[in-house]
Amino acid sequence: MFKKNRHGIQIKSPEQLEKMRAAGLVVGRTLELLRRSVEPGMTPLDLDAIAEKAIRSEGAIPSFKGYQGFPATICASVNHEVVHGIPSNERKLREGDIISIDCGAILEGWHGDSAVTVPVGEVSPALTELMRVTEESMWRGIAALTVGRHLSDIGYEVEKYVRSQGRYGIPQEYGGHGIGTEMHMDPWVANHGKPGRGPVLEAGMCLAIEPMVNLGTQRTRVLDDDWTVVTIDGKASAHFEHSVAVTHNGPWVLTALDGGEERLSQLN
Repeated sequence: MFKKNRHGIQIKSPEQLEKMRAAGLVVGRTLELLRRSVEPGMTPLDLDAIAEKAIRSEGAIPSFKGYQGFPATICASVNHEVVHGIPSNERKLREGDIISIDCGAILEGWHGDSAVTVPVGEVSPALTELMRVTEESMWRGIAALTVGRHLSDIGYEVEKYVRSQGRYGIPQEYGGHGIGTEMHMDPWVANHGKPGRGPVLEAGMCLAIEPMVNLGTQRTRVLDDDWTVVTIDGKASAHFEHSVAVTHNGPWVLTALDGGEERLSQLN
């Protein structure tokens, strides 16, 4: 039922890609709602409640909740938290913060996974630029998802863009992943590296592309909750992610409401 290539990477049929798209749209619409909802005085747990209601209202299931014991629908990572922050009511968002919201949903057995970093009110120019660089690096990586290129080309394009923009840190131990009938599947997708290495990209592959970029050092640590990853130097981090299908017509961004057409057309 589920085809895999010689590297063990799941290859989706056109019909299965349509199901992936449906799951991706649930996530995309939920993140748009969350993006609009963020404001000073809210807590990450407020956003988690909004996300769970939105996902379930579309007949989908939050894929993060209960995953390896994770207790919430979204990962909510504030300021120096890189990824996997657990939403709570212990703190309120303040003007000038940034919050990375990672969201996943399962619809009819297929997964969608995407993330955005959102400013809370007005933020500093340095944080605005950090978010811009991180998001643009994601799109540069996505543009590499064309038939015949190599897996490592994705991380190469991400890193090349980030390095061209200034002295930022790219955490080496975190990256993207295959996605389909499971949230995390082979292959792992680095956000750095040399081009022309690893498996050749084939139509039907689906990958989650998710750069994380730090204002300071690339070094991170995990807090005592065994989930939340933070920067060693306490400087801010941004995170963007889309689930993307490789097709003969180029990348199809499954979690972008327009399929990625607008942003990808700007890179051509």
